[in-house]
Amino acid sequence: MNGSTARATRWGVHGDALGHGARLVAAADYYRTKTEPRPHRDALAPRDAAKSARDEVRLGHLDGDAVEAVLVASGHASGHRVRRRRRAVAELTSREAEVLGLVAQGLSNKQVAVRLGISPKTVGNHVEHIYTKLEVNNRTLASVRATHDGLVDPGRQVRT
Repeated sequence: MNGSTARATRWGVHGDALGHGARLVAAADYYRTKTEPRPHRDALAPRDAAKSARDEVRLGHLDGDAVEAVLVASGHASGHRVRRRRRAVAELTSREAEVLGLVAQGLSNKQVAVRLGISPKTVGNHVEHIYTKLEVNNRTLASVRATHDGLVDPGRQVRT
């Protein structure tokens, strides 16, 4: 792991036993957790979350390449927000893109319906069309695509 010695985690897994994907997920999870409010603390600013993640790299808890990849993808690699231009994704309608953005932020169909003033069944229909157009079969893959294509601002907090 980036030249640091592998350490046993509380689950008994050594860092060198983790594949690149698992290291990337760990870094993304750490960063996202730090930028979300918790019952015991407020959300950290992206710059502070990036510093904290880099501190974890120095301690050997996270993979440096994975952390930097997450920070680049989030637009916070250099400590300032990089604005990505939204682009048309797989011929989604503007409403489908709006639904996908909310779903990717973790809202349920019912929450999306309330937010947009439409029925949950209509949201479900939009979600099915989105899956077909993006050639995915679940919310996770659709959310990854939405984030990759700039439909979701990774630093934005959703209030329900």
